[in-house]
Amino acid sequence: MERLDSRVRVVWLAVALGVALVGGALAGAADRFTLEFGLWVGPVVFVALAVLGMGYELARYRVWCFAIEDDAVVLERGVLTRVTAVVPFVRVQHVDTQRGPIERLAGLSSVVIYTAGSRGADVTIPGLTPERADAIREDLRRLAIESEPGDPEDAV
Repeated sequence: MERLDSRVRVVWLAVALGVALVGGALAGAADRFTLEFGLWVGPVVFVALAVLGMGYELARYRVWCFAIEDDAVVLERGVLTRVTAVVPFVRVQHVDTQRGPIERLAGLSSVVIYTAGSRGADVTIPGLTPERADAIREDLRRLAIESEPGDPEDAV
C-alpha cells in the first residue's frame, strides 16, 4: 500500500484550523449577543476545535493509504470507522486530477475517480505530487480501457 505525501498533513491541518477559527468566531459572537458568559467562550471553543481537528487530521494521515492492483484500486481510510474501498477498473468512467488553492500552495494534487453505477460513486486520492497524480491518472485510464469488455461481435 502506498502512503500519501506527508505535505497533505499541512493541507488538512490548515482546513482544521480554518474550521476551528470559524467555530470559535461563531461561538464568540453567539456569546456576545445572546449567552453573555464572558469573553473566554470564543477562544476556548477555538482551542478545543483546533486540538480535536489537529488530532483527527494527524490520525487520518496515519491510516490513509492506497494501492493500484491488477484489476482494481484499493483505498484504506477512516479514523473512527475504517473503510476499505475497492474500485474495479471495469467501473471506472473517467479520471481527473485536481488542485485546490491550498493544495497548490503545498505543491500537491488529487486524483478523482468517477465510477458507474450509483450516485456519489466517486473516489478521491488526495495528497499526491502533481507528477504522481498525472501518472496515476494515466495508469488508471489505460487500465480502465484494457478492462473494458470486448465487442460481442469480436467473439464470433
